[in-house]
Amino acid sequence: MFTTFSANGLFSGVFGSIIKSIIILVLAGIAYAVLKQVIIRATVSSKRLNKGTQQRIQTIQSLLVNITSYVIFFIALVSILPEFGINISALLASAGVLGLAIGFGAKDLVSDIVTGFFMLMEDQVHVGEEITVNGFSGTVEHVGLRTLKLRSANGDLHFLLNRDIKSLTNHSRGVMQATVDLPLPADIDVEKMIAYLEETCRKMKHHIPAIVEGPSVLGVENINTTETVIRVYARTENGEQARVEREMRKELKMALDQSEFARVSAT
Repeated sequence: MFTTFSANGLFSGVFGSIIKSIIILVLAGIAYAVLKQVIIRATVSSKRLNKGTQQRIQTIQSLLVNITSYVIFFIALVSILPEFGINISALLASAGVLGLAIGFGAKDLVSDIVTGFFMLMEDQVHVGEEITVNGFSGTVEHVGLRTLKLRSANGDLHFLLNRDIKSLTNHSRGVMQATVDLPLPADIDVEKMIAYLEETCRKMKHHIPAIVEGPSVLGVENINTTETVIRVYARTENGEQARVEREMRKELKMALDQSEFARVSAT
C-alpha cells in the first residue's frame, strides 16, 4: 500500500513537473514570437535605420532577434530545471566559469561583432559605396557583423576584420568637389584670363548636368618663373566628380583654343 502510494506520488510529481515545463516553454515561445514581431516592426518603422540598405536592416533584425531568443530560452531553462530537482546554483556557477573561459578565447570574435553592430547602427557604410579603410580603397561588397569586404579598382577583394578597422573614409556621401588646375604662361595677363574663365564657367554649367554648384574660378593656385596655375572648382553630384573634372578640362581647353590664349593648354 505504501509502495503504491509512493509510486503514485512520484508519478504525480513528475507529471506535474512536465506540465509546468510545457507551460513554461509555451509561454517562452509566445514571448519570443511577440518580441520578434516588435523588433521587426520597430526596425522597419525606424527612420534612422530606413536610411540604410535592406541588408543592414535585416542584419540588425537578425542580431536583435537572436539575442532575444537566447535570453528568453535561457530564462525558460533556468525555470524548468528546478522542477526536476536539478540544483541550478551549482549549474550557473559552472556555466559562469565555462563562459569566462570561452569569453577569453572568443574575445576577438566578440570584438568583431560589437564593432560590426555599431557600424551598422551608426550607418557608417553601405554596400556599393566607395570607401578608404586602413589604407585600402575600393567598393564595398559586403557589410557584416564580423568582416567588411572591399573590392579594389584592380579587382582584388579585401577581407577586413571589423576589429581591425581603425579609420574609415566614405567617399560616397554628400556633395563632392571637382577641381581643375590650368597651367598658363608666367607672363599671362592674370586679370584678363580670370575674367575670360569666369565667363566660360557660366556657360559650362549648362553643358554638365552633374554640377551642383559652380563652376567658378578660385584664383591663382601657384606661380613660378615658367607658369601661373589657375584653379577652377565645382561641386558635383556624388560619384560624378571624376567625370565632371574630365568634362571641365575638355570645355576649358576648347574655350582656350578659341580665344587669344590659344597657346595655353589645360591639364
